[in-house]
Amino acid sequence: MPAYSIVVPAYNERDRIAASLDQILRFVAKEHWDAEIIVVNDGSRDDTAEIVRRYASAHPIIRLIENPGNRGKGYSVRNGVLHAKGELILFTDADLSSPIHEANKLFAALRSGAEVSIGSRWLNPALMTERQPVLRQIAGRVFNVLNRLILGLTFRDTQCGMKAFTGAAARQIFPRQHIERWGFDPEILFIARKLGYRTVEVGVEWAHDNRSKINPLVDGVQMFLEMLRIRWYSLTGKYAHAHMPQSGNQAASATPGS
Repeated sequence: MPAYSIVVPAYNERDRIAASLDQILRFVAKEHWDAEIIVVNDGSRDDTAEIVRRYASAHPIIRLIENPGNRGKGYSVRNGVLHAKGELILFTDADLSSPIHEANKLFAALRSGAEVSIGSRWLNPALMTERQPVLRQIAGRVFNVLNRLILGLTFRDTQCGMKAFTGAAARQIFPRQHIERWGFDPEILFIARKLGYRTVEVGVEWAHDNRSKINPLVDGVQMFLEMLRIRWYSLTGKYAHAHMPQSGNQAASATPGS
């Protein structure tokens, strides 16, 4: 059982995945971590999977997991977490908008008693090295207000792509997850609160990447509808019991780095 699992969802990341894996590998080596790195390929149409396979053949701590087609970031994160074996589990965006060394802050929060720790761009805006365009900032603020009104989530930032969990908490939260695309972040935080897990928001370094795949208007509408689905799922008892979705078993193939 590794001490740490780092889950990286990836879709058409041929231009960034090699550099990101290099950074993660260097960081893990520097920290002397007993870790595994799980890359979840979300049906990429480029050679993302082949690049990861080459890294896995050279670095046994890397594993590649293949989704059954393009299913979305939420599906990919859940798939990776359900395959993770670590005592502490972190997922991070493939572009490392938050540098991987910021993982230390999130793991420190877990060691101090939290079960969930989430990176935040807005808890300490001075840590932003490159801000989002104004339209994205406005969309993010509106989304945050809706999170408070509809789901009762009071965090400054639910959408930062770096979050960490104790293994015990992750294995209770993610089997209850239903949202498979961009709106999964509020869902897992909502589930964590329902289960009574202590969640801590941690300010992290962050830089906007112009190659972001989110459309603030189209995806924003979808994420709003997913918020309503989360509230409905809660009212109808869908979060009362864990279920094992396809992503957690035979639907995906895992390629160990050995």
